Amino acid sequence: MEEPDVILIGAGIMSATLGILIKELEPNCKIEIYERLSEAASESSDAWNNAGTGHAAFCELNYTPEKEDGTIDITKALKISEAYEVSRQFWSYLVQKGILKNPEIFIHSIPHISFVWGKENVAFLKKRHEALTKKSLFKRMLFSDDKAVLEEWMPLVMHNRDKNEVHAATYMPIGTDVNFGTLTRALFEYLKDQEGVTLYFQTEVEKLKKQEDGNWKVKVRNLETHKSRKVKTPFVFIGAGGGSLRLLEKADIEEGNGFGGFPISGQWLRCMNPEIIKQHKAKVYGKASVGSPPMSVPHIDTRVIDGKQELLFGPYAGFTTKFLKNGSYLDLLKSIQTDNIVPMLSAGIHNIPLTKYLIEQVMQSQEDRMKALKNYFPNAKTEDWVLETAGKRVQVIKKDKEGKGVLEFGTEVVNDSDGSLAVLLGASPGASTSVSIMIDVISRCFTDKYNSEAWQNKMKEMIPSFGEKLNDNDELCTQIREMTSKTLKLVN
Repeated sequence: MEEPDVILIGAGIMSATLGILIKELEPNCKIEIYERLSEAASESSDAWNNAGTGHAAFCELNYTPEKEDGTIDITKALKISEAYEVSRQFWSYLVQKGILKNPEIFIHSIPHISFVWGKENVAFLKKRHEALTKKSLFKRMLFSDDKAVLEEWMPLVMHNRDKNEVHAATYMPIGTDVNFGTLTRALFEYLKDQEGVTLYFQTEVEKLKKQEDGNWKVKVRNLETHKSRKVKTPFVFIGAGGGSLRLLEKADIEEGNGFGGFPISGQWLRCMNPEIIKQHKAKVYGKASVGSPPMSVPHIDTRVIDGKQELLFGPYAGFTTKFLKNGSYLDLLKSIQTDNIVPMLSAGIHNIPLTKYLIEQVMQSQEDRMKALKNYFPNAKTEDWVLETAGKRVQVIKKDKEGKGVLEFGTEVVNDSDGSLAVLLGASPGASTSVSIMIDVISRCFTDKYNSEAWQNKMKEMIPSFGEKLNDNDELCTQIREMTSKTLKLVN
């Protein structure tokens, strides 16, 4: 039986990030990586399956809700923005070290814009701007309700608008677009050539069981040859996107009891007219309609995919029973266990508006989708747009203190008490904050080594702001952004 030091399940951005971090911290570490598909980043990390915004909370209005007293809660926005800056620093380190050869294959400067209309929404956006620009991370954000300025920022969006309606936007020039598929594949290209690292494609994890000595015995099967083998390891990370929940259930750890998943499918309208694509270079996010869930925030999005500028609008959601794009329609049914059936039913009962929203989305015609698009691009023509299927999201359902189910819209790390297993569940803004999430996994699961002088020094080398908050230090924030912008060839 082979005995690697680390097993990573799933060849997405999370496993790629964790694999590189561990290899940098512990060069002699032996790692095995298992992916059930034939290529890395084929599910959630792929550019066509992932929103790819480079979530930094610059334009996502759902990260800054308005409280009952009228003030804006910026807590989540600050946390996400800090985390994204950590990702930028780590990618810069990888570029400087030659692990990533050319940053332009995966990251580009694209302004991030929040756009609203109507007096109430304009008032909200102004308050949001005032609250955020007091903080170091957001100081450069601009606000305008001047039509001429808005036309300069986003001509496609402003052309042919109702002159009697009030509009406003915030503009962040240092926003980015990230192709996480290309980034993930580049990381694995490096990893697979490292001594002690083996990457297995078309390999599925059938069983994983904790042994009395604290190690994990993992049974894997080659989907081509149908041959199975067993592997023993002291640490397993499950970063299999929508497939993580089923593997957590197979692991049967106490900390995983009560977790469920609610799968949601996604779709985009993709512009096929090159002349229109050229007229828009921004990520323009709006407000979700009243009663709609956070993942429904509409945006008209410039993307750079495989070196080509694209224009997408969406997302349009729908109900699915699949947990993965390449999954089974039985995924949801198979995920229901005795320990999570009550939380899952409870979450369903308490999220009737979400169910209603998904039914409405499923019933939409192309005409309905175009109507939504015209809120952001008034001159849109049906013949210029086609519908593309995006990836699957599995929203986390977990028990609350009363044993009922709560539907979560973020990411969740579940680990057993001794840190020998860690599982990543959930969706947005996962990929953009992957480095912070994986550092959290390392701190939980390799606690003694993480706290050692050697690992702390290495963390500081990879993440220059490690242990500090950029938001608390104007000078450091400016310095770090200048450094990462130069290395990653971004606008600063």
